[in-house]
Amino acid sequence: MPAALALSPHLDDAAFSCGGTLARLARRGWQVTVATLFTASMPDPQGFALACQLDKGLGPEVDYMALRRAEDAAACRHLGAAPRHVALPEAPHRGYASAPALFAELRPDDRVRAGLVPQLGDLLAGLAPDLVLAPQGVGGHVDHVQLVLALREAAPARPILWWRDFPYTVRHADPKEPFRAAFATLPEVTVHLTPEDDAAKRAACAAYASQIGFQFGGVTGLDARLAAEESRERFRQEGEIPFDL
Repeated sequence: MPAALALSPHLDDAAFSCGGTLARLARRGWQVTVATLFTASMPDPQGFALACQLDKGLGPEVDYMALRRAEDAAACRHLGAAPRHVALPEAPHRGYASAPALFAELRPDDRVRAGLVPQLGDLLAGLAPDLVLAPQGVGGHVDHVQLVLALREAAPARPILWWRDFPYTVRHADPKEPFRAAFATLPEVTVHLTPEDDAAKRAACAAYASQIGFQFGGVTGLDARLAAEESRERFRQEGEIPFDL
């Protein structure tokens, strides 16, 4: 059975960006794993980290990341994928103290990549995927950037489909793309989703209930954004993929 590994920075990125493709692979008999890297529960969050859950109506007593991990498990069921959660801290717990800081330069004291690279190595060695899917870092979120850098350092000897990070791709006419020059050298691949792919992706995205209001203004906004994508998911392809998506 062929295997695919989607490397998601946060608990929603893979479903938002390539959920239809993952659902298609699963329906074709692939073993699909969605591994999310920044999922650690942090006791007694403070400052901006606490604000990130308060602004979603979740009190300080709530284990925000445990809630999101449960949402991710539900989303993966819709995709036919197995969830894996790596306990690295999100950026607000690593000194990024405001929303603008999440999309600015990497902090010199942010050493999360030292733990991220071996985690990627363990996932790649343990799952031995025939295909890796990962973000291009569109939007410039520091967690996405760290994952791109870490995966390049890990240098897996297998093909990679680098996805366009939705919804950052549609928030600005010309979104920040810190790796634009590097990805521009790779061939572009567009996957045209079937109605079945679309339905699985929509159900998976909607499972992230704590994020839908913040990201899209509610389910109606989610549906409008997905409809505007016109049943397409776009990637840059690195390496040879011996099958037709």
